[in-house]
Amino acid sequence: MAVRKQAPPPLRRDAQRNRDALTAAAREMFAQLGLDASLDEIARRAGVGNATLYRHFPTRAALVEAVFHDLLTQTRLMGEQARASDDAWTGLTGYLEGIFAGLAADRGANDLMTTGIEGVTSLEELHTHNRETISLLTDRAKAQGTMRADVTAEDLLLLLAALGRTVPALTSVVPNIWQRYLAMLLNGLHVQPTGNLPAPPLTPAQLNDVLHDLGPHAARGPK
Repeated sequence: MAVRKQAPPPLRRDAQRNRDALTAAAREMFAQLGLDASLDEIARRAGVGNATLYRHFPTRAALVEAVFHDLLTQTRLMGEQARASDDAWTGLTGYLEGIFAGLAADRGANDLMTTGIEGVTSLEELHTHNRETISLLTDRAKAQGTMRADVTAEDLLLLLAALGRTVPALTSVVPNIWQRYLAMLLNGLHVQPTGNLPAPPLTPAQLNDVLHDLGPHAARGPK
């Protein structure tokens, strides 16, 4: 007979208040600075000591898990909805547009989805689910005659990872211009590219700003 795992006892009101303050401060700093934001600064912004932070979140991965749990759950749900689409190309493009909108809105989310932070269980599960979703939709789109036959899921995952890492730099220069480059990528995979690209192209000055942001630069925040 399986032993049912008991839920942990509820936190005291003051402990819950501290936990909520820490996750709120971490969410704000991760969004601004990425996942390498200083844990010491997160504790300071939350108005608690470092010992309190580590009592609630023994590792950075535990804090990341708490902050992004809802996002990861929602992203997995988007993948399930994409899989259920009768038209694989429509399901794929809708899924990717949803993911990239999240990457553009939050630098921390971009770091989470495009870099290899270890120990975040729900993230590891999502990466597996995402690969399965992309592979399934790629195969179905090719079978339905909407995607080039010589494209593989690995091709698409590599291109998406490369584009995803540029999103913060692009967004800091021109909000929503990532839509142009995602559309350009997808048009290259479709058997019959259609429609005009969304958003105007970068100007030479804007391109320089993006490339500068992508290059080596000072640390984003205090360690």
